[in-house]
Amino acid sequence: MSQAQDITLVDNPRVWCDGTSGIRPCASVSPSALGHPRVWLEIDESGAATCGYCERQFVLKGGPADRAPEIQVEIQSA
Repeated sequence: MSQAQDITLVDNPRVWCDGTSGIRPCASVSPSALGHPRVWLEIDESGAATCGYCERQFVLKGGPADRAPEIQVEIQSA
């Protein structure tokens, strides 16, 4: 895919995705009609899960994959 990867921070290790993030509803079309089938994902010990349809990544807040700004600053200053 040529688009930048969509990353969503979540509080729960079990999440769902239907591909409708960023799709605004209008009078004739609902966002779910433009997405993909709803899939449930389980975030594992890596701290992240990726949707197989739209490649949206779900990252568990405070988990290993959560890149907090203070961690990035430490890496940049080292």
